[in-house]
Amino acid sequence: MTQQDFYVVTVVQARMGSSRLPAKVGMSLGHQPLLLRLVERVQHAKLSGTIVVATTTSPKDDIIEEWCINGGIHCYRGDEEDLLDRHYQAALLYNADAVVKIPSDCPLIDPRIINKVIAEYLSKYPEYDYVSNLHPATYPDGNDVEIMSLAALETAWQSARKKLEREHTTPYLWENPVLFRIGNVTWGSGLNYSMSHRWTIDYLEDYLFVKSIFEELHPKNPMFGLYDILNVLIQNPQLKKINAHYAGVNWYRDHLSELKTVSLREMRPA
Repeated sequence: MTQQDFYVVTVVQARMGSSRLPAKVGMSLGHQPLLLRLVERVQHAKLSGTIVVATTTSPKDDIIEEWCINGGIHCYRGDEEDLLDRHYQAALLYNADAVVKIPSDCPLIDPRIINKVIAEYLSKYPEYDYVSNLHPATYPDGNDVEIMSLAALETAWQSARKKLEREHTTPYLWENPVLFRIGNVTWGSGLNYSMSHRWTIDYLEDYLFVKSIFEELHPKNPMFGLYDILNVLIQNPQLKKINAHYAGVNWYRDHLSELKTVSLREMRPA
């Protein structure tokens, strides 16, 4: 299966109302909102297809729609709390055969990793209903890519009842391996940096870390990648310390009793 045979829609979820770090998607990276810097990187992934920013109908997210209009980026506005519905409705609107999910708080995401996960799904179609690089994760946190068939997303949309399944879009899929054919892409290095290297943004220290990396690398190569970042951290080990105390912290730990397929090794306990 090739991209020419299959219509891929990549949905970037974004809102200004983040509870831990409000308005993080509007924080500046190189004189542009963080969200637009992320979208730039997604656009450089050749297999990403049509890119849609899925935001909410809340008035505080009017600015996100404005950024998208000014930047020529597709935008869908939907339910503020039900992210599963937002993804599904955006997929229908843009006639997706497969849907890629990328969070807006990963502005250092490597386009090559996006391509790798999508290629795994396309090259083995219809072997998988869902492929990610998260179960288990091996890449540095902040390189999260998930792709699923529209049929699988629709089944989740129809069947998911738990709050976490609606808020996080895909748990119903990877928590039901009997119902869905699940694939996973691991980092070819054989390393696992998912708990030790934090390149996502939930806290101010995360933003300061990302900003430091961006300012170091972007002027030389706007599409710097995974190994460029690792080289900077070798040369400047103090940068990793900026947000090191949050390494391994993720939303899983708030749902230990509900998640059957996530182990304690994939999170830092509260």
